[in-house]
Amino acid sequence: MKNVTITLDEETAAWARVHAARRDMSVSRLVGEMLAAHMQEIRDYDSAMRRFLDKGAVVFNSSGASYPSRADLHDRDRLR
Repeated sequence: MKNVTITLDEETAAWARVHAARRDMSVSRLVGEMLAAHMQEIRDYDSAMRRFLDKGAVVFNSSGASYPSRADLHDRDRLR
């Protein structure tokens, strides 16, 4: 474990003390768990983004048919 000193404004420090007490843990442990969770979220996002980008471009119209026109796509009368 590594000790780290952080500076918090009074409102944030008070919230952290109350939130940690409600979870029956120290502020240090609360902050450590929050940072670990945030780090995991970032890793998961980066991993998902890499998998998505590795798939390459998606071809929507490989059959050679023409795309619908903007007017066809936004024809409200057909939706009613």
